[in-house]
Amino acid sequence: MPGENDSGDYASPPCFLHELDSPSCSERSNVLRWRKSERQRLLALRLALPQEKHDAFSNRIAARLDAIYPDLSGRGVSLYWPLRGEPDLRPWAGAIERRGARCCLPVVVEKAAPLKFMIWHPGEKLVRGFWNIPVPPHRDEIIPDIILAPVIGYDEKNFRLGYGGGYFDRTLAALPARPRVTGIGFSISRIRTIYPLSHDIPMDRLVTEDN
Repeated sequence: MPGENDSGDYASPPCFLHELDSPSCSERSNVLRWRKSERQRLLALRLALPQEKHDAFSNRIAARLDAIYPDLSGRGVSLYWPLRGEPDLRPWAGAIERRGARCCLPVVVEKAAPLKFMIWHPGEKLVRGFWNIPVPPHRDEIIPDIILAPVIGYDEKNFRLGYGGGYFDRTLAALPARPRVTGIGFSISRIRTIYPLSHDIPMDRLVTEDN
C-alpha cells in the first residue's frame, strides 16, 4: 500500500515482540516505548502531506463514508475536531446533519475518565476544553450509534494507534452498548501490527482514501 516502508518492516522494531503472548511488565514497557517512537514517525509522515493532497484525501474519505452510511437520518454520529493533520471531515459533518444525522464530538470531562459525547452543530462556535481541544459550548450528551475514530496508525486487524492516553479504549469499555466504530486515517498510517495489549479494543473497520 502506498506510504508503507519498502522493506515491510517498522522503524525501530521492538525486540522480541513477535514472541509476546501475555507480556510481562518489562515487555509491556517495551511495547509502549516502541509505540511512542512509531507514533512520532507516523505523525511526521501525516504532517508532511501537502495541503492539496490532504484535502483531496479527506474528500475521498468523505465519499467512502457516504457509500458505507447512505442513510444517517436520526442516527447519532460522533466525529472529531481535526488536529495535527487528521483527515478533515467537517464539510461532511455539515452535510449529514442537513440530512438528519445527530452529530456529536467526544469530550474529555475528567482526566483518565471515559469520554462523553456532546451534541455538536457543525459551524457553531466552539470553546476550549482539556488541552485546548475545541468542544461544544453546551453539554447535551448522547450515546452515538457510530463513532468515527481518527488514527495515528492502524494495523491489519483494525487495532488503533492513538495519542497514548487510552481514552478511546476506556470509553468503548464503559459504554452500555457498543456503537459501530470506524477508524479514519490515511493509507500512509498503515502498519503491520501495533502489538495489541490487553486493554486494546479493535475497531469494526478502517476507512482511508484508498479503501
